[in-house]
Amino acid sequence: MPDLLLELFSEEIPARMQAKAADDLRRMVTDKLVAEGLVYEGAKAFATPRRLALTVHGIPARQPDLKTERKGPKIGAPDAAVQGFLKATGLKSLDEAKIQKDPKGDFYIALIEKTGSAAIDVIAEILPVIIRTFPWPKSMRWGERSARSGALTWVRPLHSIIATFGIETEEPEIVKFSIDGIEAGQTTRGHRFMAPAEISVRRFEDYEAKLKAAKVVLDPQARKDIILADAKELAFAQGFELVDDQVLADEVAGLVEWPVALMGSFDEEYLSIPDEVIRATIRNNQKCFVVRDPKTGKLANRFIPTANIEATDGGKTIIGGNERVIRARLSDAKFFYETDLKTKLESRLPKFEQIVFHEKLGTQAARIKRIERLVAEIAPLVGGDAAKAKRAAQLAKADLLTEVVGEFPELQGLMGKYYALAQGEDASVAAASEEHYKPQGPADRVPTDAVSVAVALADKLDTLVGFWAIDEKPTGSKDPYALRRAALGVIRLIVENTLRLPLLAAAKSALAGLSVKADAEKLPNDLLAFFADRLKVQLREQGARHDLVDAVFSLGGQDDLLMVVRRVEALGKFLETDDGRNLLAGTKRANNILGIEEKKDKRSFDGAPDAGLYQLPEEKALAAAIDQVKGEAGAAVAREDFAAAMSAMAKLRPAVDAFFDKVKVNDDEPKVRENRLKLLNEIRAATRAVADFSKIEG
Repeated sequence: MPDLLLELFSEEIPARMQAKAADDLRRMVTDKLVAEGLVYEGAKAFATPRRLALTVHGIPARQPDLKTERKGPKIGAPDAAVQGFLKATGLKSLDEAKIQKDPKGDFYIALIEKTGSAAIDVIAEILPVIIRTFPWPKSMRWGERSARSGALTWVRPLHSIIATFGIETEEPEIVKFSIDGIEAGQTTRGHRFMAPAEISVRRFEDYEAKLKAAKVVLDPQARKDIILADAKELAFAQGFELVDDQVLADEVAGLVEWPVALMGSFDEEYLSIPDEVIRATIRNNQKCFVVRDPKTGKLANRFIPTANIEATDGGKTIIGGNERVIRARLSDAKFFYETDLKTKLESRLPKFEQIVFHEKLGTQAARIKRIERLVAEIAPLVGGDAAKAKRAAQLAKADLLTEVVGEFPELQGLMGKYYALAQGEDASVAAASEEHYKPQGPADRVPTDAVSVAVALADKLDTLVGFWAIDEKPTGSKDPYALRRAALGVIRLIVENTLRLPLLAAAKSALAGLSVKADAEKLPNDLLAFFADRLKVQLREQGARHDLVDAVFSLGGQDDLLMVVRRVEALGKFLETDDGRNLLAGTKRANNILGIEEKKDKRSFDGAPDAGLYQLPEEKALAAAIDQVKGEAGAAVAREDFAAAMSAMAKLRPAVDAFFDKVKVNDDEPKVRENRLKLLNEIRAATRAVADFSKIEG
């Protein structure tokens, strides 16, 4: 079957837009093909700084023929209706229509046959629409087009279009269409400097090979692999190792079509700056990689730029230009760093009085005071020194006002640690400056130092409670204050550090520090429900069942997340056993019967059953088993041995099975019926010692 080759050749496309643009092109073209009945075998899109390309293989040569039926007017309908039907369906007369029998009257039916069009003609219609409606984040008009209404807009001036279609063994056809005077053809250009001449191509394999010969690596992943491999080899040859930076490699791959790794150097005096500042300076300003000395683990005074050309001078001019810029930028960074060191962190704090955190939640200074107060309560609960935790909370945000963080915001926290150590603060206090922001995502490291943990929890809880108090909760996919991330951070801090922190009490304490009025009972419980939802997401990603979280939280008052997780783990293991599965089935059966009978009688069947009304040995055995299990499971839960609690619950299984096998619950005698329903309610009450089984699926 034929293949399609499409290339849109333009001026430089910003690197940050390339990956999405390639994906959008693939999606838009293939969606249209499928909508037109042209089901393809495979498609792949590519991007370089100057082109978007797409290959779609295994496209049918023609659309399938379509046969549809169209219902017309009733027999005997007015002539106007009949004529409209004939015109709409293309029938010459009613003799060409079928008649369909219907209880409401017989109707005319037109059988319409539509012959499929050649795929190349369909493609020629859909490509111009896609190009004109392409979703660039930003686009422009250029030249004479800019003055015309309705002229094509593109991310950068579009120069040429390749569109060929055909089978491998034959010369492909050009898909004939034009956009604003740009005719689709089969001509492109290679590298802007090393091979700028026109290149005529036929199909994808030919296109990719000729571009490579013209110094263009089409596949962005291949360019990235070349960049990293050459940079590592160059560093190794000089006795260094490359500092891995996948994000930078992705960006650089979008800046070059023919990557060439080089190596430059800077003055050793700049190594007195923290490594992270050097790296941020070189990375942000010149998009260069840095290298470290494997013997010391510290950065070396070398950097690796990636050129887009095989320079005739071996890259000396390119290296020299980068060295001049990097020297100037490092000089600025050194000045900022040394200037920052002259001012103690606490001396910066008064400026926070003039910086608003949120118009309804006050200044940054007020927020720091709230975190200080809250961390003093949390620190003892997590094994941290309250005095150190308060000092850490006081200084943790101070580096936001430093010169280096002003230049490189991504270094906030880290610079606070460096400045705190430089002014002689305790190591735990300094570490908290960096670590209180963590974890910032599911893959981020969780702090383990008790002071850092305390400040991180206080910071996140203050944020959550504050925005809950002013009703700025996440909605749908919108979460402008990253509250979901903050809640997940609290969960990971508690669970991965095996902490016992009563969240309801902590939330109420955080609320007490706010000047905003809010319901001191409703807000913490609403927030706890939010934590439950986040915990379900977290556990589901780890392979656990989210319904088990509901089953545990439904017991009420479950604000100890560590115990919730342990109870969920034990419950999950129990339900994987035969005893667990059968007990769940029996409990659900009891719940279903109770639900029906309670609705019928408009009452609940609470209260202890009357032992004198037991008529069958299975009733007595179940009652005895329930009494035994209540005691054993309750004691196990009290000592937080949830595995033992589940083992105790397993003892109910045979008695429940026998009860349902031998006992008629809805006995003809009302008092016996009521007593047996109360016994079923006892099953429900007994299982609630570990979880609400009614919330468990299956």
